[in-house]
Amino acid sequence: MFRKTAYIIEKMNSSEEKISAVIITYNEIGYIEKCIQSIDFADEIIVVDSFSTDGTYEYLLNLENVKVIQHPFDNFTLQKSFALKQATNDWVLFLDADEVVPENLKNEIIETLNSTPEHAAYWFYRKFMFQNKSLRFSGWQTDKNYRLFRKSKVKFSEEKLVHETLDVDGSSGILSEKLIHYCYKNFREYKDKIISYGRLKAKESFFKEKKFNYAYMILKPSWKFLHRYIFRLGILDGKKGILICYLDALGVLERYRELKRLETKNQLAYYLAITE
Repeated sequence: MFRKTAYIIEKMNSSEEKISAVIITYNEIGYIEKCIQSIDFADEIIVVDSFSTDGTYEYLLNLENVKVIQHPFDNFTLQKSFALKQATNDWVLFLDADEVVPENLKNEIIETLNSTPEHAAYWFYRKFMFQNKSLRFSGWQTDKNYRLFRKSKVKFSEEKLVHETLDVDGSSGILSEKLIHYCYKNFREYKDKIISYGRLKAKESFFKEKKFNYAYMILKPSWKFLHRYIFRLGILDGKKGILICYLDALGVLERYRELKRLETKNQLAYYLAITE
């Protein structure tokens, strides 16, 4: 396997196709190290950091093969769009800091680029890790994201603030090997992340003038848990499944709580404006 990988990387380095690996970070110590190590085949590695406070930025500064830029975070779409602009190569491997490219996927990426790619972008399926154990179900078993694409053929959709989507000018393919996603480090970290996602989703809804609804606030989180735990087989993940499905449902609840807060704040501002 080592000889095969070394041969493929050597072939990649002599190929006309070059690849930029791009990552955005905020307080990713404990994740970013493995991520960087797994993309040593990239011709350049660019990390855009949102002013981390846990040593992530300082760690990256000490890596000779990494270009790190600090840029204030507004939302995921804007941050990723900024990061994408920093890539100097057309082919981009865009990862989250808690993702790792395993050896088989690394080989598939390199072989794909060396064989005159027929698509403008490629989906990656992901293997989710609950700490260091595989999460097999709970709604994540069919999850896939664009991770490899031509910079000249894509842009991040401006309609999304979180769970951003890619608009692709051209056809898409799917790689067979899975990306490893260390989604759950501990309860507090995952809960904070899910709450943050929920609030950004609320802003999306608010900007689209979607109205808060008490029935939705009750029914949608309940359905989220039921759908993930029963219909998407979270029950087979044991205690991990209960926890993940609960927290994912909590994120939906937070979306409606935040939407209500935004509406109330907007109504108050309007009232104060007309009474001045």
